[in-house]
Amino acid sequence: MKILVVGSGGREHALAWHLAKSDKVQLVYVAPGNGGTAQNSKLHGIQNLPITDLNALADFVEKENITLTVVGPEKPLSEGIVDLFRARGLKIFGPTKQAAQLESSKDYAKAFMKRHGIPTAEYETFSDVVAAHQYIDVKGAPIVIKADGLAAGKGVVVAMTLEEAHQAVDMMLSDNKLGDAGARVVIEEFLTGEEASFIVMVDGKNILPLATSQDHKRLKDHDQGPNTGGMGAYSPAPVVTPTLYAKTLREIIKPTVAGMAKDGIPYTGFLYAGLMIHPDGSIKTLEFNCRMGDPETQPIMARLKSNLLEALFHAVDGTLDQVDLDWDSRVALGVVMASYNYPDTPRVGDEITNIPEEDASHVVFHAGTTLENGVLRTSGGRVLCVVGLDGNVKAAQARAYEYVKEIQFDGAQYRSDIGHLAIKTKS
Repeated sequence: MKILVVGSGGREHALAWHLAKSDKVQLVYVAPGNGGTAQNSKLHGIQNLPITDLNALADFVEKENITLTVVGPEKPLSEGIVDLFRARGLKIFGPTKQAAQLESSKDYAKAFMKRHGIPTAEYETFSDVVAAHQYIDVKGAPIVIKADGLAAGKGVVVAMTLEEAHQAVDMMLSDNKLGDAGARVVIEEFLTGEEASFIVMVDGKNILPLATSQDHKRLKDHDQGPNTGGMGAYSPAPVVTPTLYAKTLREIIKPTVAGMAKDGIPYTGFLYAGLMIHPDGSIKTLEFNCRMGDPETQPIMARLKSNLLEALFHAVDGTLDQVDLDWDSRVALGVVMASYNYPDTPRVGDEITNIPEEDASHVVFHAGTTLENGVLRTSGGRVLCVVGLDGNVKAAQARAYEYVKEIQFDGAQYRSDIGHLAIKTKS
């Protein structure tokens, strides 16, 4: 059979890489894909498809008899790709446009959580700049400013001072730097604790949890610098103990799926809850994503031993309760290599060399890369995710960085401490 993965990032490369391993799969199309999916096509049964228009994608799926479509990024979900495909009788895994508001509108998500009693930070929403500034002055800093709409990972400012908070509001509401995405802002209380990513598959009713993971949002070591789309991740995340795992399902995931159904918007697709775990064991929801995380997907897919394709078919058929997933017992740790001047205005066009051949203990997933006349070049902010696998976090970390140091491109930047919280806890 033929499968379509929609998207061009590291998450989509990892999904395509895993799906192409199935002996039932003849070819995985990635639309539009990246340099890695282009480079690997002959070896791994993966082919780039240079189509981004949703109607044209649906036409292609019909013409080529593609069995199933999996949606990677948030933008096509927010534009209604699932509604379009379903209306044409095509099998697709993802949330409808209405359900995808859990990610595409921070205000919608916060109001939903408040309505259904799902623990989250205190908040208010503003479109008036004066009222927003007044609220910040009353609440003080640290405080969190979020663009209501989709802003490609750049819509969250964790302001440690009042000055930073006021600047963030001006940037979004007055200066319109994020366009329509920042026409409204959600201002939240600052939460303390340790973050973790909890990703599940949902078929409208049944829930299938994936392996736990932890992302690293800040650009620099020791969690310093600006927020990014994610500079690395590892799986499993020891901070999510069996007790916290059960608590997350009970207090956040199950009420969310039940709440969406109660609101008349059954949720299907990957559902990502960003968690803040307080030292006292309480959990609050930082955000929802209506997709797998990036870079969390890369180590999660590297650890998944079961056939994801089978789980996806059960998901579109509403029978996820019949699926159990088997995981590699090793830790997978992924380090993101980013381009020069990321996350501000990333430089593109730098040649990438010395990417090592994949083996049983490491794999390199591409994100912001393009293949031009046989030469691999940077084409975006986050360029590669180098995943190492080993028996514990420290060993997986060492393995990943061993390969990171081999890969060359001008201006490459990466954190040298991915996994530091888990290693610190163990020591």
